[in-house]
Amino acid sequence: MVETKKSPEDWLQSSETEKKNGRFKVFLGYAPGVGKTFSMLSEGIRRRSRGEDVVIGIVETHGRSGTAELAAKLEQVPRREINYKGTLFTEMDVDAILARMPQVALIDELAHTNIEGSRFQKRYEDVLYLLENKIDVLSTINIQHVESLAPRIQSLTGIPVRELLPDWVLDRADEIVISDLTPEALVTRMRRGDIYPMERVERSLSNFFRLGNLIALREMALQRVTRAVDRNLDDYVRRKKLGAHWTVAEKVAVCISSSPQARDLIARGARLAEALGAELYVLHVSSNRDESPERKRTLESSLQFARNLGAHVVPLSGGDTAHATATFVRDNRITQAIVGRSAVHGLRSYLYYLAIQKFMSEAPHVDLHIVTQERH
Repeated sequence: MVETKKSPEDWLQSSETEKKNGRFKVFLGYAPGVGKTFSMLSEGIRRRSRGEDVVIGIVETHGRSGTAELAAKLEQVPRREINYKGTLFTEMDVDAILARMPQVALIDELAHTNIEGSRFQKRYEDVLYLLENKIDVLSTINIQHVESLAPRIQSLTGIPVRELLPDWVLDRADEIVISDLTPEALVTRMRRGDIYPMERVERSLSNFFRLGNLIALREMALQRVTRAVDRNLDDYVRRKKLGAHWTVAEKVAVCISSSPQARDLIARGARLAEALGAELYVLHVSSNRDESPERKRTLESSLQFARNLGAHVVPLSGGDTAHATATFVRDNRITQAIVGRSAVHGLRSYLYYLAIQKFMSEAPHVDLHIVTQERH
């Protein structure tokens, strides 16, 4: 039976209330062999020992004896056989899992594409369906399958990534745990034949498993987990009404006006964000000065430049620019703020420093960068 495909918005809306859905935990790795499936199975066994009803929806052992031994300790829901163009395939049977109705289901390889004739096209849709039916799910994925990172990883490794997972699915996870191993240790495991058969080892070590690739992939996975931790911290801080100094990930905000110098500030902020592995925000507080056609064109050009760099463009309003900006910076726990300063004198210079003092008093946790600019 083929289910009508839901949009990302449908899935996210249906999972807004935690108590109405199963909990979703993802074991994230940066390469095959780091221990994602092993960690998932180990947790499943621990949870069963605590009295929870745990089943394996699907686990791929890839011939690894340690993984197979762990999988044998848990009940496995039989797979469904599907005849596709004269060849018999097996897939996870999501309907059988639902009929069995366990408390926890272990589902490997979250980005997998199902054979035609399955209920859903992608395995992550199977997972979301089980979560809707109040079944907790433990799952696994490697960082190269995250959709937004795939082009960068393909460029790095030279190997195309065919199975992709939309970022919003990973953002849906209640918990993301990194299955970590140093690149050197992973190479050692590869050479021992613990990951692939010996005939594939040398080819793998000279391609995807080059040490430089593994170091870069590991960094991407660590950044992704940091992002997830910071998102969870955001929720906690809002619930508990804690201070803006509670932060994990770096966030850079560039505060711009409708002047031509804005592009230089945005470029500087983008370089800082890249160096820190941070999210980039570009903030603009509307004012009467923006009403002239020339300044409107300049502002829109600057904002489009920011979007092209992947920044979050945030329009703000209010008669007090310093207060509006500081409020956003504080509420969103921005860690680095960049503002410009033209080489002016007299009253304008005095008013500028008053505004800076107000901003710093209302957002004391942020590192403030003041960039002196030439007037155009």
